[in-house]
Amino acid sequence: MAIAAGVRSVLLAPWWVASVATGAQSFVDNPVLGSPALNRRGLHARRVVIAARMAERRRRRLAAAVPREDAAAFARDGFVLKRDYLPPPAFEALRAEVEAVATTAREMMQGDTMTRRIALGDSLLARLPATRALVESPPWRDLLAHVAGHRARPSQYIQTILSGVRAAEPDPQTVLHSDAFHPTMKAWLFLRDVPADQGPFVYVPGSHVMTRRRLAWERRMSMAATSGLDRLSQRGSLRITANMLPRLRLPPPVTFAVPANTLVVADTHGFHARGPSLRPSTRVEIWAMERRNPFLPWTGLDLWSIPV
Repeated sequence: MAIAAGVRSVLLAPWWVASVATGAQSFVDNPVLGSPALNRRGLHARRVVIAARMAERRRRRLAAAVPREDAAAFARDGFVLKRDYLPPPAFEALRAEVEAVATTAREMMQGDTMTRRIALGDSLLARLPATRALVESPPWRDLLAHVAGHRARPSQYIQTILSGVRAAEPDPQTVLHSDAFHPTMKAWLFLRDVPADQGPFVYVPGSHVMTRRRLAWERRMSMAATSGLDRLSQRGSLRITANMLPRLRLPPPVTFAVPANTLVVADTHGFHARGPSLRPSTRVEIWAMERRNPFLPWTGLDLWSIPV
């Protein structure tokens, strides 16, 4: 067994090293990324800094396509909030279309919460004209591209989150966390009202900015990742407690208890969570995300955007 493990390590070593220049982030699956010695010398922190700088450069090139106030709000807060996003007739058509759709869905359980997703591929969008009008509209695509830092075609879904569907541990998404070591875009257009006590989106304003304190925290976490952190942090989605935020000079989280037809687009490298649901609840939304290699300098050239 020891010999086999040694051979495996030799064979995989070039891949582990090459992954440093990609979006790979699991500390436990890649002994290079998870090396306490290398992270003590700044490997993880350096990746964070380079990825943030490259994202900022790409975002500057994309900023002209979005309203100035949206670009300013994002730069300050790490998210853009837009109430009454669609005109009422368009929103009602979208909501009626989504609630009537019948197709294959994928379900995932985390703790006491089920997430159900229906992928908005081209074949399904051909049957959903109101939904297609939304996700193909220039304002939608430009804002998501600016936050993502590139024009890659995002993954887009009809997403339903059902909280409290079984007796189990709390949903791990209710803990404040960063999705990745690099800037990452997620968007939510809520199709129903989201009360404060029924799993709202939560975000720490300004936590997307790589300050010296945030970077020092990233470095400390990376050095402890393989031995002293929870499973999701070990895989690169670092968790943080609310009482740590003042030490990073960050404000308390903002809770997005919002009416239907509200759009939120955020950089989920910033600290965020799903707020707790105090009773069984259902949240329905058009959900989008994009995460690609953070070290690519260009804003286009995305193979996944080719309509095949």
